Order: sequence, then structure tokens, then C-alpha cells
Amino acid sequence: MRTFIAISLPPEIQNSLAKLQQQLKTSGADIKWVEPQNIHLTLKFLGERDDKKIEKVMLILEDAAKGKKQFKLRLSAIGAFPRISSPRVIWVGASEGDTETKAIAQELEEKIAKIGIPKEERAFSCHITIGRARSAKNIGNLIKELSGLADKFGQETTEFTVNKITLYKSTLTPKGPIYEVLKEASLKTS
Repeated sequence: MRTFIAISLPPEIQNSLAKLQQQLKTSGADIKWVEPQNIHLTLKFLGERDDKKIEKVMLILEDAAKGKKQFKLRLSAIGAFPRISSPRVIWVGASEGDTETKAIAQELEEKIAKIGIPKEERAFSCHITIGRARSAKNIGNLIKELSGLADKFGQETTEFTVNKITLYKSTLTPKGPIYEVLKEASLKTS
């Protein structure tokens, strides 16, 4: 089964990011937008794994969560990979909670590598993907929108408490992926 580990976002944060997507849609760019209910912060993509590996991942998830405290994640940046002037992936980033998120991702990366799932080639980047460019259609308009929103979005406060990490199953369909929670692991309250 195809799986990944992520930080789930509360509905109000997903709604806030959906409004941001609506603003960017006015550019007319050819973007595949992430469905609002599917917006999350990926900690580790696992890919296709068998049940035995998933059971081991669930234990690693529990172990990683019990050693970490809940924390605030503040979303305050918008950008694109590889850069705003050449947007392929549109993302929202964090100004607070970035260190804690990276620590969890790093621990998961190290422990999961020990059960035979390869480490990522790129360093972890604390970001939430909200869309992916499908073509260069109206990309200039999108660049202008992103540049204009970058300053404005940084002034807004969109934050929530991260209190769990989640293992998801991802089923790909013609209408987009369907995510199913396989395991949630709670972070410590104090």
C-alpha cells in the first residue's frame, strides 16, 4: 500500500489555505491544486510498502511521538520550488515550529532507514504543498500573484497546535488521491 507520514491540519487552517488557493487561481495558471481536505504537511513519504513494514513504521511513529512535546506551528510564508520566478510547486511555510517539525522528520528518517526504507535524497523542508504547475500557461500571472501575496501572507497569523503525527494510506484515483488514516500518534502535552 502507498503510505506517508504527515502533520494533519485543522479544518480552519485547510480553509484558510483554500482561500489562498482561490486568490492564486485568479492568475489563470495551469495548476493542479491540492484538494483542501487533503492539504497536510508531509514528514516522510514511504511509497509502496507491505503490511510488515507498515507495522514497523507504526511502532516507530509511536516511539517518535512519545518523546516529543506538542508545539505551535505558525504558517507565515508562501513560495515556490525551485523559486518564485520559476514555480513548479507552490507551498506555504512556517516561521514558528519549523525546528520541532524538522526534529520529528529527522528522527523518523533515521529510524525508518533502519528498517530498510531509504532516506530522502533532499534535506527535509518544512512546507505544505498547495499546488503543482502542469504547464507554463499564464505562469507570468502566477509569479505576479505569488510575489504580491508573499509580503501580505507573511503579515497574517495562521497558527495551530501540532498534537499528533499521522500515518496515512494514499489511494490514487482519476479524481485525485484518497487519504485514509492508518495510525495517529499523540505528542506529549507537557
